[in-house]
Amino acid sequence: MKAGSVKDQQETKQYKVFPILFAMLLSGFIGLFGETALNVALTPLMGLLEVGPTTIQWLTTGYLLVLGILVPVSGMLLQWFSTRQLFTTSLIFSIAGTLVAAIAPSFEILLVARVLQAVGTALLLPLMFNTILVIFPIEKRGAAMGLIGLVIMFAPASGPSISGLILANLSWHWIFWISLPFFIISLVCGLLFLPNISNLTKPKIDVLSIVLSTLGFGGIVYGFSSAGGHGESGGGWTSPIVVATLVIGVLSLLLFSIRQLRMKQPMMDLRAFKYPMFTVGLILIFLCMMMMLSSMLILPMYLQQGMAVTALTAGLVLLPGSLLNGFLSPVMGRLFDKFGPKWLVIIGLAIVTVVLFLYTGITPTTTLGKIITLHIFMMIGISMIMMPAQTNGLNQLPPDFYPHGTAIMNTLQQVSGAIGTAVAVSILSAGQTRFLSGVTDPESPENQLAGFTSGVQNAFIFALVLAVIGLIISLFVKRVKVGAQQGQQGPMH
Repeated sequence: MKAGSVKDQQETKQYKVFPILFAMLLSGFIGLFGETALNVALTPLMGLLEVGPTTIQWLTTGYLLVLGILVPVSGMLLQWFSTRQLFTTSLIFSIAGTLVAAIAPSFEILLVARVLQAVGTALLLPLMFNTILVIFPIEKRGAAMGLIGLVIMFAPASGPSISGLILANLSWHWIFWISLPFFIISLVCGLLFLPNISNLTKPKIDVLSIVLSTLGFGGIVYGFSSAGGHGESGGGWTSPIVVATLVIGVLSLLLFSIRQLRMKQPMMDLRAFKYPMFTVGLILIFLCMMMMLSSMLILPMYLQQGMAVTALTAGLVLLPGSLLNGFLSPVMGRLFDKFGPKWLVIIGLAIVTVVLFLYTGITPTTTLGKIITLHIFMMIGISMIMMPAQTNGLNQLPPDFYPHGTAIMNTLQQVSGAIGTAVAVSILSAGQTRFLSGVTDPESPENQLAGFTSGVQNAFIFALVLAVIGLIISLFVKRVKVGAQQGQQGPMH
C-alpha cells in the first residue's frame, strides 16, 4: 500500500495539476448547471411538450433520482475502474444526454436525455473529490476544495439566471446546445492530461448491497420529491405511493447499513463515521444544503407569486449572492488552510441564522434591495460553512477511506436537497391552508396573498431552526492535525 502511494506521489509530480483541475471543474460546473437550468423552463415546457405539472416534474425528479441511486455506488466504482475510465465514461454520458436533449422533439426523449445527463454527473462528482484528495497535499487542500465549492455552489445557483436569459432570447433547446462544447473541451483536456491516480483494490461486488442502496436512497429521494412537488404536482405526505416509497426507502437503508457494517469489504464503508470531525462535517453539510436548497426554492417562488416579478428578474435577484458565494469559496479555502475551520464555520452559521430570522418577516412590501442584500449575506455565510466543514471532515480520513468518504458526502448532499425542498414546500402549503381556513373570504386575492406569505414565513422558520441546530453543532468543530491524521492511518490498514 505504502509503495503504491509513494509511486502515486511521484507520478503526480510529473502531471500538470491545473489542466486536471480545469477538466474536472469545467465538466462538473456544466453538469451541475444542468441540474437546475431547466427549472425556469418547466412552465413553458408544459405547453410546448403538451404535458401536465405532475409529468413535467419528472425532468427534475428523474435527474435527482438517478443521482440518489448512482452516487452511493460511486465509492465502489472508484475502486474498480481507473480515473481515466470513469472520467471518459462520465463525459460520454454527459455529452450524449446533452446532445439528445438539444434535439429532443418530445417529453419522453427529453426525459431519457436527463437520465443520461444525470448518470454523467453522478459518476463525475465523487471522482472530482477523490482526485483532489489524492493530487493535493493536506496543507493545500483547502484552496483546491474551495474551487470545487465554487463549482458545486455557483453552478446550480446560476442555472435559473443563465437559462432565464437564454429563454428570453432563444428556444429552450439552446440551454443544451450552449452546454455541449464545454463538455467536449473537458473531455479532450481530460484525455490529454488526466493520469490514473486511484489505487484499484477491486473489492467483491455485492449485488444485495447495490439493490438495498438503490431502494434505500432512491426511495427516500423519490418519496420526498413526490411529497414536496409544488401545486398539482405534489403527491402530498398522505399519498399511498409517497408513504410506500418512504417506508421502503427507510427499511432498505437500515438493512443496507447493517450489511455494510458486517462486511469485510463493504460497498460504502460506514466505519468512516468513527472519525468525529468527518461526522460533524457531514451533519453541518447536510443542514447547510437543506437550508440553502429550501430557501433557493422558496425565494424565487415568493418573488414570482407574492411580489409579481418575472422569472428572469427572480433569477437576477439571486445572482449577486450566488456569484459572490462562488468567488468566496476559494478565498474561504485559503483561510481554512491558514486558520482552520472552527471560527469560519461558527461565524458563517451565525450570519445565516440572522439572515433567516430576518427572512421570517418577509412580506409583499419588502424591497428587492433588502432581499438581494439578505441573500448576499446568506451566501457569504454558506461559503464559510460548506467548504471548511467538508475539507476538515475528509482530512481526518485515511486514504483508504477517501472513496467511501466522498461517496457518503455526495450521497447525503443529494438526499438533503430532496428532503429540504420537500419539507419546506409542505410547510409552506400547510401554513397557507391554515391561514385561509381562518378567514371569511379565502378566495379573495388579498387573503390568497396573505396566506401565501404566511406559508413562506413558516418555511423560513423551518430553515431558521436548522441554522440554530447547526450553530450548536459548530461549537464542536476542531481542526484536524496533519500528524494526527497520518497517525490514524495505521490501525485501519
